[in-house]
Amino acid sequence: MHSPYLLPVILMTVMFWITGCRQNETPKPHAYFRISFPEKEYVGYESECPFVFEYPVYGQSVATANHAGEPCLFNLVFPQYKGIIHLTYKRINKNFAILLDDDWTFVYKKIAQKADAIDLRQYEDPSNKVYATIYDIKGNAASPVQFYLTDSVRHFLRGSLYFNTRPNYDSLAPVIHFFRKDIVHLIETFRWKND
Repeated sequence: MHSPYLLPVILMTVMFWITGCRQNETPKPHAYFRISFPEKEYVGYESECPFVFEYPVYGQSVATANHAGEPCLFNLVFPQYKGIIHLTYKRINKNFAILLDDDWTFVYKKIAQKADAIDLRQYEDPSNKVYATIYDIKGNAASPVQFYLTDSVRHFLRGSLYFNTRPNYDSLAPVIHFFRKDIVHLIETFRWKND
């Protein structure tokens, strides 16, 4: 004679055994494309502008339409990565405090609206009168890196890194890190021409 409880116990055991043998199914995160980067190599930037520096050979220097009457307004373009560094030079004419305030306002009130954090780093090269500040902007802000260079007396150059894509800090992080090294190299090789 079979017990009336035997069949349900066997069925329950088989169900637990079948469902217990499955692997835990968890959704996989979205993957990003692998990005290959060229070797770091630089070329000198020379123009009628009152400064020189080195920029990557995988970039192109392109003058921009100058509606503001600025003497040196140009971009370093990186088509393969949809990246661009906007550079704007201004001559200091008793307006150094205003230029610094404009820069601070742009970074902290415009760009920072979508930022999670902003790290500020300063560079000094007193022997060449080059003083720079880099803003590393974390989060999905329009520009992940902003910077300026000055001699605090005559010259002020402002730069902004942008990508022609929707801001996504996680997917752009390797590219941002790659171009930030180029910005640091630009600053370290930056020299003012003699007036």
